[in-house]
Formats: sequence, structure tokens, C-alpha cells
Amino acid sequence: MSRGMEKTADFEELRPLLFSIAYRILGSVTEAEDAVQETWLRYEASPTPPASAKAFLSAVVTRISINVLRSARVRREEYVGPWFPEPLLADPYQDPERSAELADSVSMAALLLLERLTPLERAAFVLREVFGFGFPEIASAVNRSEAACRQLVVRARRHMSEGRRRFEADRREREELATRFFGALTEGHVDELRELLSADVQLVADSGGKAPQWARGFFGADEVSRVLGALLPPFVRIGGVVEPHQVNGQPGAIFRDPDGKVMNTWTLDILDGRIQTIRTVSNPDKLGHVGPVADAWAVLRDTQQARRDGN
Repeated sequence: MSRGMEKTADFEELRPLLFSIAYRILGSVTEAEDAVQETWLRYEASPTPPASAKAFLSAVVTRISINVLRSARVRREEYVGPWFPEPLLADPYQDPERSAELADSVSMAALLLLERLTPLERAAFVLREVFGFGFPEIASAVNRSEAACRQLVVRARRHMSEGRRRFEADRREREELATRFFGALTEGHVDELRELLSADVQLVADSGGKAPQWARGFFGADEVSRVLGALLPPFVRIGGVVEPHQVNGQPGAIFRDPDGKVMNTWTLDILDGRIQTIRTVSNPDKLGHVGPVADAWAVLRDTQQARRDGN
């Protein structure tokens, strides 16, 4: 096998890991994919083979992601409304020995906590706590001493633990609750919806000012159940589809218009047998990787008309 073919084989084997590192640092599918592609170009151009392809490529994708994140932070400060990560339908990297850490670290709640960290803290935390890299490898990736990297991880752990709420680990129970929720949602069963929601539930949306926005969001079981019970049945009547799907390792759904185009994605945070937070991503710029994007304004108009006709 030629050296070029060996490089390609090594890179393709490690591509899932590289994407997963980049996504957790950036919170963006498209930016993570770009970071991985740039990593390949640098690897392809490197004149001498590294001692470890995994160490080399992980370091390169981490450095690229840190630089991208620094510039992205400025854009996020000017973002219209709440900012959420781009929805991830499936994590390409799997490691049975770290499955719990991997699933937890990709949730919307965890990624939003990671936003509290500096780019260096975030990178060090992801490499150490999620993927189990040693401090010599982390030091090489972020161009800091091992002692400095240990401090980065300590600070990151403290920030993460201060804001973390532990979500239920029993996947089957979460899936059963999500199935009941989406069933009641499409049928407009307000009382059943209310029973599945925590008293202080939040329904919040990321539209980026480019899709219908739910003002400041909706809060409390009564308000959230009433709003959902009013809007979802007419959406289904016009041919809209609620497609249950894992999103960011959590129970969620993809909402599609009558033509099958993507309206938005939902994720459910579940604690103590109740839904605590519903996060929706409707910014079309964040949905292109999920599929063709719908005209959300047109669907909203049709839904509102169907609601008026139903009344």
C-alpha cells in the first residue's frame, strides 16, 4: 500500500473521532465538518508521517476548532434570541467503554454548559473528560504545558459541575415518556401533556431571527401544555409530521412540513419522570444537514388557518 493510501485509510478510520471532538468544541455540525476537512488537508500536506496518526490528527482538529470557536464567540454575542447548538442526529464515534460519557457530553444541556468555558478550557475538558486523552496529548493539542492543562481541566470541571443537572440515565424510561408526550402532543390532549411536564417546564426556541419565534419562550406546565395543545393538532391536520428521533443523544423529534421538509428539531430534557425543558431549533441555517428546509412562515400561516377553521 502506498503512503498516500495509508494516509487515507488512517484518516478515514479516525474521521468519526475527529468529527466528535470538533462538534463538542464548536457545537456546530457544519463547522465541525469543515474542521475535519481542513485537518485532512494539513495531514495530506505533511511531509513526514507522524509517530501516531491519532495523536497528530486529534491535535490538529483541536487547534483548528479552538481558532474557529474564538471567532464564533463574537458572532454568538450578536445572535438574535437564544442560541442552541446545531442538532446532531447521530454521533458517528462510538466507544462502548465510554458510552455514558459520550451520550451525556453531546446533549443540548451539556453543550450549553460548555459555552461557559473559554475555548482552551473547553478543548481540554472535551479531550480529557469525554475522550480520555492523556495530559501529554492534551498539552500537544492546545500548545500548553501539562501543568497548565491540568489547571484548565480543573477549572472546566468546576464550571460544569456548578451548572449541571443530572438527567435520567434510564434510556427506556425516557423513551417511553417521550412516546407518550409526542402522542399527546399530536392529539392535542392538554391534560395528558400537563401531567408529563414539570411544574417549571420551559419551552424555548432558537430561530436566529430567521424563522417564527416564540417570543421569550413559554414557562410553566399550564402555559406550555395550553400552547402546544392549541398549535400541534392543526399542524398535523395540514399534513405536518412529528417524527420521533434521537437528537443530541436525547429523546426528541424532527418536525416536517407536508412535503417532508424540515421545520425544526426538538429535544427533551427529562428529570424525575417529567419533562424539564423543551428546546427547539428552527433557524434554517442550522437545519440544512438534517434535510431540505421548509418555509416555516408558510407552514405557520397554514397552521393558523387550520386552527381558525377548526374552531
